[in-house]
Amino acid sequence: MRAGCVVPLRYPMNPKNLVLALSAFISIAPFALGDAAPNTLTPEESSAGWKLLFDGHSLNGWRGFKEIKPGAGWRVDGDALTVSGKAGDLLTAQEYGDFELSFEWKVSVAANSGVLYRVGLDESATFRTGPEYQVLDNAKAEDNRKPSHLAGALYDLVAPPKDYTKPVGEWNSGRIAVRGWHIQHWLNGEKIVDVDLANAEGKALIAASKFNDWSNFATLARGYIALQEHGHVVSFRSIKIRELK
Repeated sequence: MRAGCVVPLRYPMNPKNLVLALSAFISIAPFALGDAAPNTLTPEESSAGWKLLFDGHSLNGWRGFKEIKPGAGWRVDGDALTVSGKAGDLLTAQEYGDFELSFEWKVSVAANSGVLYRVGLDESATFRTGPEYQVLDNAKAEDNRKPSHLAGALYDLVAPPKDYTKPVGEWNSGRIAVRGWHIQHWLNGEKIVDVDLANAEGKALIAASKFNDWSNFATLARGYIALQEHGHVVSFRSIKIRELK
């Protein structure tokens, strides 16, 4: 049964059986994050296994792509992790396999960025191994002409069904789930990507994309999560992860 579907009630609706039915629904529904303040976890999130990747005041837990030290263009601005100028991509210090990732992002006018996952260190760029959740000003960014390049897309592979972004300067919520190579993306509460890159459909998407000749793309069982630097001002906050066993 797919997560989030309606559970049929097979018992007479007395209070005891109502509790059983609700318990069955909760066990298969996606975990809902609470309304924590930026860069914090609620007690419920902590007990469910969520961890903060950004503590809200430092670059602890982050590294550069080819160097351990993060690029100078990455800084903490208020309660946000912000990039500007030529800084290089910013990677988690730890690798991850199957996970759920939740984050907030905000772009400046015409800005372009992304969140990449299962990134390896042996290629010339993060996107040569890691699929990307696109972060974009859909209205004015140069890379807005192809639907699979719009915000929330699985970059160059799966387009969002419509534009769910908020106006430039406002915070958007993003979410990524990766189980094997089954990938799901959410944007502002809407699920916009649901694909398995390991099955026939996913392999056909890769074959028809810019990644076709990159032999290491979407092949790593574990890798780093990367925030992309694309020369624009972009901010992230409330970056939370839950590893899936």
